[in-house]
Amino acid sequence: MAAPTVTDLRAYVLRGGGADYHDQDGPHWIDDHIATPMARYPGYRESRQSFGLNVLGTLVVVAEASDGSSGFAVTTGGEPAAWIVEKHLSRFVLGAAVTDLSRIWDQMYSSTLFYGRKGLVLNAISGVDLALWDLLGHVRAEPVYAMIGGAVRDEQPCYATGARPDLAVELGFLGGKLPLHHGPAEGADGFTANLRLLAEMRATMGPDAWLAYDCWMSLDVDYAIRLAHAAAEHGLRWIEEPVPPDDYWGHAAIRKALPPGMLLTTGEHEATRWGFRLLAEMGCADILQPDVGWCGGLTELLRISTLADAHGLLVVPHGSSVYSYHFAFAQHNSPFSEFLMMAPAADRVVPMFHPQLLGEPVPEHGRLRIGQLDAPGFGVTLNPDLALARPYRRG
Repeated sequence: MAAPTVTDLRAYVLRGGGADYHDQDGPHWIDDHIATPMARYPGYRESRQSFGLNVLGTLVVVAEASDGSSGFAVTTGGEPAAWIVEKHLSRFVLGAAVTDLSRIWDQMYSSTLFYGRKGLVLNAISGVDLALWDLLGHVRAEPVYAMIGGAVRDEQPCYATGARPDLAVELGFLGGKLPLHHGPAEGADGFTANLRLLAEMRATMGPDAWLAYDCWMSLDVDYAIRLAHAAAEHGLRWIEEPVPPDDYWGHAAIRKALPPGMLLTTGEHEATRWGFRLLAEMGCADILQPDVGWCGGLTELLRISTLADAHGLLVVPHGSSVYSYHFAFAQHNSPFSEFLMMAPAADRVVPMFHPQLLGEPVPEHGRLRIGQLDAPGFGVTLNPDLALARPYRRG
């Protein structure tokens, strides 16, 4: 029996939280004096929104099939990515069988090499790929995790990223990952403040809970090594993305110099199997953290995971809610997941992509259950009350 074909592909834009979780109104921990590559400029130090981290907004991709089924996905990319989907990528999707995911991915990637390879173009490709996986799940009436091999565990433990890892432990999470607040430009006082916060959290959390620092590309090699060694007495489990993502040599040097037992993690801003091949072969990380909405979608994330497994590396995707949950439940080398605490004070568990997704599962006592993912596709629906805008149309 012939598979249904894709009959329509549309790209919309949304503002305000959700997949572009930096697009927050009002005070929020995610925008509160966090170390960034722009922190060397004092005028852009207090807020990540000040240098434009929230300018893109959310990209919503909707795909429809000839049997009446539909699927969708959300990621970042906003209006520029919507143009890429409508004006370029759609030609490889429309009329294709809903099962032709590998061919569609290869054509989208190969056709955009002259202006893509990473960044915004891969966000757009990821959005299309995830929407097609969701569509295929609805055609087959199967959850995505079942279509990629089935669950390898019944529960998935999570750690929490946010300003209050101490509260995350009380809520049942494995531990928490703090945003680093001060980078090299803030000198010795900033260095001391970073350690002081770490010590306060460790004292509150106890000796066994996980505690990590997300450095968000903001450090240099020397600072990162000094921070890691000074933080060792506080039981820092890992240091994440300490230098810019293209500095593979810096990541490798930092990892070699870390104190015994401390890990280096990175990959949130990396893309495709070729980027992760560099990270793996150059010894840049112990844990790879691709974002499924940025690295090339689920089709490419599965390839990245196989590559990582061959190098003995764990793959723990960055955020991305249901899109990474389905992946992680089906992978032996993804034994835990990240959960972004999107409550403004990081003091309670709320859906990561609220208000965009309805039916979005959240960890209960720090764990996800496979039964939470049993609906077709990625198991969520698009909130019909959202103010969707379609800035471009094919043709």
